[in-house]
Amino acid sequence: MVRVFTEADAKDLGLKGRKSLEIVSGLSGDSGITVRLVEIPVPNPSEKFRGPHRYTNFEKCIYILFGQGTMKSDSGKHELKTGDTIVIPPDEWHVTRNTGNESITMLCYFPVGDIRPGTENSPPDDS
Repeated sequence: MVRVFTEADAKDLGLKGRKSLEIVSGLSGDSGITVRLVEIPVPNPSEKFRGPHRYTNFEKCIYILFGQGTMKSDSGKHELKTGDTIVIPPDEWHVTRNTGNESITMLCYFPVGDIRPGTENSPPDDS
């Protein structure tokens, strides 16, 4: 059966330094996928950046809806802009930074219903 999920129904994950809404996941009744809407504001010069993270058992796919940024990963530095799609393989440490003058907004897709068991975070980063 088709289900419609609205942004108003999304769960705010309360992640520091960004807006992160879980729109679809196993927690919302769809056990096979997770979709998140993430917005990273222009950085404040005095704040610590979120450290890299990785997913140990599955890929992550990001589509840049608006803005520009940089993804630092094990495989290098990748410039991102509106319309770009990036796929991060399992076990690759990565972090996205806003490099523009406005927020960067991304749609993140995971092929599992609950990403928590496969997620690892590193400490905050000053770079």
